[in-house]
Amino acid sequence: MGRETYTGDVAFEVRGHLGIITLNRPKALNSLTELMCESITVQLDQWAGDDDVAQVLIRGAGEKGLCAGADVTAFYRDMVAGQERDGGPLLPEGTPAYSHQFASERMLAVEYRMNLMIAEYPKPYIAMMDGVTLGGGVGVSAHGSHRVVTERSRVGMPETTIGFTPDVGGSWLLARAGAKGLHAGMTGAHLGAADAIHLGLADYFVPTAERERLTEALTTGSAGEVLEQFSVEPAETSGLAAEDSAWIEQAYAAPSVPEILRALDEAGAEHPAAAEAASTLRTKSPTMLHVTHRSIRSAGGLSLEGALSQEYTVAVHALRSHDFREGIRAQVVEKDRTPQWRPESVDVVDEDLVAHYFTPVPGKMLRLR
Repeated sequence: MGRETYTGDVAFEVRGHLGIITLNRPKALNSLTELMCESITVQLDQWAGDDDVAQVLIRGAGEKGLCAGADVTAFYRDMVAGQERDGGPLLPEGTPAYSHQFASERMLAVEYRMNLMIAEYPKPYIAMMDGVTLGGGVGVSAHGSHRVVTERSRVGMPETTIGFTPDVGGSWLLARAGAKGLHAGMTGAHLGAADAIHLGLADYFVPTAERERLTEALTTGSAGEVLEQFSVEPAETSGLAAEDSAWIEQAYAAPSVPEILRALDEAGAEHPAAAEAASTLRTKSPTMLHVTHRSIRSAGGLSLEGALSQEYTVAVHALRSHDFREGIRAQVVEKDRTPQWRPESVDVVDEDLVAHYFTPVPGKMLRLR
């Protein structure tokens, strides 16, 4: 029998020498709230000093996935209220005003501190990335020491679809995958198991049917030994590792978003996947494509801590933007799937506007330590 410490939107249990975190909002695809992130941080801190807990496992309740990310409907309500108070969206037009605190700023600060704690955790941290593992779901898993995917895994940072940019350290993770990471971040691709492993977002493939046996084995065995025992090769090979994926390296080597699109258009004559990528990019927020391009490229020269701080600065500005609010409205709230981006094309996004997203706001800079 295990000892249960808390059950709510996130549940904690110690079974054998394994501390188990279960994200427990299956009807909301286990999306994260501020309280969940705070609770995980406190529990991880306690377990770090508990000699009875040798390693930690995080998993999701239900059958759909680990976690679909943060609760963006709460972000939307916060933006509507905050922007109305400030006189409407301030970006791309308007005079930015940052005197007011958005509740989402506090939530993101708590979440990003949790992400850094996971990355630096002193004990094995095993993430069961079964099913949907997107956005904040990547943040609670891909920074861990042992990342497990299954045949059902759909891993990715789809933020450009909702007028945002990869965060929770996603820019740092994707930067380490080079051009293919940039491709995944800009298109918001949902990656299967083999592609997630190829990009360095996961380590082991274990069939979904083995989840419970794996968990039980981890209650007594060490993470490395148990995972070596249970892991097998994915049935499907990585499309991103295929020989005919060279167009990704070539296209995303271009220095700007408009030039990347032109390179993809040219490659599309020979590679249908390149044409599909170009078509996908043209549905995303033009501004956030530029911001994502700069964020991932610059994260390659930063520590995880530095990348999280940069992402927080971008988020502070995005909460006051038109596109972040509009993206959530179109994709999640009203679900008409027809966001009206401002501006409408990557060719007219102002360079000063992009630079503004990376300008720290006094009094709103993230302190992770």
